[in-house]
Amino acid sequence: MKAIVYKKYGSPDVLHLDDVETPIPKDDEVLIKVHAASINSWDWDLLRGKPFINRLVFGLLKPTRIKILGCDIAGRVEAAGKNVTMFQPGDDVFGDISRCGWGGFAEYVCANENILALKPAGMTYEEIAAVPQAAVLALQGLRQGNIQQQTTPAKKVLINGAGGGVGSFAIPMAKSFGAEVTAVDSMKKMDFMRSLGAAHVIDYTQEDFTQNGQQYDLILDVMGYHSIFDYKRALSPKGIYVMVGGASSLANWLLLLWPWFSMTSGKKMGLLLHKPKASDLDHMKTLFEDGIVAPIIDKRYSLSEVAEAMRYFGEGNVKGKVVISME
Repeated sequence: MKAIVYKKYGSPDVLHLDDVETPIPKDDEVLIKVHAASINSWDWDLLRGKPFINRLVFGLLKPTRIKILGCDIAGRVEAAGKNVTMFQPGDDVFGDISRCGWGGFAEYVCANENILALKPAGMTYEEIAAVPQAAVLALQGLRQGNIQQQTTPAKKVLINGAGGGVGSFAIPMAKSFGAEVTAVDSMKKMDFMRSLGAAHVIDYTQEDFTQNGQQYDLILDVMGYHSIFDYKRALSPKGIYVMVGGASSLANWLLLLWPWFSMTSGKKMGLLLHKPKASDLDHMKTLFEDGIVAPIIDKRYSLSEVAEAMRYFGEGNVKGKVVISME
């Protein structure tokens, strides 16, 4: 089969289209013919071997555990292991395969049945491939921040880095619960974030939301470039900060100090420990069917153009998701 392989850390130039063996599913796995995949920040980080902790997990000097990137996939089941009960050949599925060894930038991939869900009939492979990781991170982040139902008065939610994949799902979801959403990103994404339902938008190059005197019931942070004390200042008295992405140094401070912050101020600060769940994918399908959210695809690329797609992603101007189509 054809796949995008990388054998060393670096820029998108280290990615190459190559012929590799088609994987064979284990007893609890299915073999999927990939029709579409999408890029996430984790792909970008693993490509470069940053932050350094990734090298401790995936290979110190070069990638040894993962040779093919891509964790968001959509495709058709071609074969099933003998213990598989949920799917059969011919089923259209999608999911986040980051806990199954990655490998989505390829014509075929194997995945455990427990992290997959059936593709909605009304959505294309490309549309649903944009969903698994970003949408579930948004869902789980809002859930951890107690934004799950209508409240009075409306809760104030700030999403930092709201113009990318996670934000494109988090903004309309938070709005559907009646939250007053403030979205933070670059000037190029102001209109895009408004179109998703943000009541207020902030260009981070012109205004520091941690210094403007406003406070929020939830800060959902995709970027993580402020200090833990800056975020604490921007939280309301019982506010919650949830780190979805960003600098590993901030994550270390959160792990060290969040119990003290909770005890002394009533404010909660923590990391989102993302867990791919088929039940959350099914929940997202309901939100799609109800018209609450929809995947936003910025650009589409072919499998042979993955290096170009990653280069565009790394520029930081993506509005929504970048999708890889195998068609």
